[in-house]
Amino acid sequence: MTELELERLLLSVQKPGRYAGGEQGSVMKDKAEVDVRFAFCFPDTYEIGMSHLGMKILYSQFNSMPGVWCERVFAPWVDMEEKMRQQGIPLFALESRDPVGEFDIIGFTLQYEMSYTNVLNMLDLAGLPVRSADRKELAPLVVAGGPCVCNPEPLADFVDLFFLGEGEEVDAELIQLYRSYKQAGKRDKQAFLRDAAKIPGVYVPSLYDVSYKEDGTIRAVTPRDGAPAAIRKRIIGDLDKVHYPETFVVPYIEIVHDRAVAEIYRGCSRGCRFCQAGFIYRPIREKSPETVDRQAHDLCRSTGYDEVSLSSLSTSDYSHLEPLLDKMLDWGEKERVSLSLPSLRIDNFSGELLEKVQRVRKSGLTFAPEAGTQRLRDVINKNVTEEEIMRTCRTAFAGGHTNVKLYFMMGLPTETMEDIEGIASLGQRIVDMYYHMPERPKGRSVNVSISVAVFVPKPFTPFQFEPQDDMQTVMEKQKHLLQSLTTRKISVSYHDARISFLEAALARGDRRVCDVIEAAWRDGCTFDGWDEHFFFDKWMEAFRRCGVDTAFYANRRRDYDEVLPWDHLDYGVNKSFLVGQNKLASQGITTPNCREKCVGCGAAGFKEGLCYANSQGVL
Repeated sequence: MTELELERLLLSVQKPGRYAGGEQGSVMKDKAEVDVRFAFCFPDTYEIGMSHLGMKILYSQFNSMPGVWCERVFAPWVDMEEKMRQQGIPLFALESRDPVGEFDIIGFTLQYEMSYTNVLNMLDLAGLPVRSADRKELAPLVVAGGPCVCNPEPLADFVDLFFLGEGEEVDAELIQLYRSYKQAGKRDKQAFLRDAAKIPGVYVPSLYDVSYKEDGTIRAVTPRDGAPAAIRKRIIGDLDKVHYPETFVVPYIEIVHDRAVAEIYRGCSRGCRFCQAGFIYRPIREKSPETVDRQAHDLCRSTGYDEVSLSSLSTSDYSHLEPLLDKMLDWGEKERVSLSLPSLRIDNFSGELLEKVQRVRKSGLTFAPEAGTQRLRDVINKNVTEEEIMRTCRTAFAGGHTNVKLYFMMGLPTETMEDIEGIASLGQRIVDMYYHMPERPKGRSVNVSISVAVFVPKPFTPFQFEPQDDMQTVMEKQKHLLQSLTTRKISVSYHDARISFLEAALARGDRRVCDVIEAAWRDGCTFDGWDEHFFFDKWMEAFRRCGVDTAFYANRRRDYDEVLPWDHLDYGVNKSFLVGQNKLASQGITTPNCREKCVGCGAAGFKEGLCYANSQGVL
């Protein structure tokens, strides 16, 4: 595409900065010196994709490899797509503006089930068949990674291979294999896929046959052509040595998380039974405070950002947080760079921590009690008491805050209407406490913002066996919550039950859902996670036409001995452990933080992690 053609196109669409490219930090290379071209595709808008840390890391790493050029591709918004289709312009990469279909490897990151139709749409915009079986040539090879790959079966017919776990090493190994094929002039796609399946952490779905029982459950997943019976995820052992960007691409337009990001550790020790990330990213691996401090400072100097966020699943659980903050504040205060600490835990939030993060700029505070009653918090293994919730809110109010945001879930296993009322009651007790505090900010009212998501049972969690509440029940609970409020000091928002219902069907789907996804996409479904573009009736019609029952995937309880669509994938957490945790949940029995005591989840098998069993010499 010429500069003039692009300029004319961008003058007619919203937010042309999404498609212009040329941002500070973007990488340009001489094509004559490039062996492998990698199109890194994020199946959502530029603003969301540019906020994703994983894309920043891999973009930087791939471009540090001699002979490899990684470029960024985002899903064009509906106005841009319409113009592209009208004018016959294929999906293009931002750096070179070359058509994506000309690249060697097209890689998608799968962060959210509701982006699956965008994957198909982007392949179609690139001029490629959406089904992998219809793409006969080795190039372009379509690959995918990310958290949704823990159950890749709903996309198994569209993607040539999947990366399980963390991508820095396994992605590079796949690129090197592809380079060897290309340099040798070998073009046999099936031979390549068989060789790729030998790389630990690579799953090639076409090398596995799935059979079903009469009741619709899976009978067996059978490998062939030498593929392994189980594929184990990859993890990075030493985070101090793994590649991390010295700079980010700085966008022209505002993005969702427009700041520098310093990763402090991976994994989580808490064991909340609903949380997929808390299990699939085990075991914990921490960066040293010296490494985090250096990387954060480098990013702020190279990008000009005046805010840096510490990234992890539970920031306040980082074992070196206090000395790290002291190091960062030494230069942060001088250079007017503020610190953001998302993912704070209620049970280890302190006035000292609050004071440090507010030295440069005060930001909002968000905490996640998840459930409104202690009984239900014990069921989900939150290991947070109401006393700790109240103490944390008191600390925030004493520090000058008058707005606190609390995250909850609705539809959790064993939940009753009393638990729903407990959300409103807890919010009311926080409001009452504020007005009884002598040290509260004078002359200012309080607002407790309650955000309620609908529980979606996910693979590799103790709740993977649980049914999701049907939509009618969820809507009744949402109505009951609103009726339980007694003050305007509490504001409530909640998710669309229909989107969560579809998310549950896709999250636990098998290969029969592939046909549904394609049918929905062909009927016009894209950007399904966006309320204004979510067409529930079209999705339900797609399920009906394909003869697939949504309730079979979303609202059905699984037997413990059922073969699940993801059972041939090994994320390090034993299925027997998940069964045991599910049984404990039904009894309301908690298990300890695994920094305190090993609960035998299986992740200790990854020797590189800070696992209790390893540190105690058990393994």
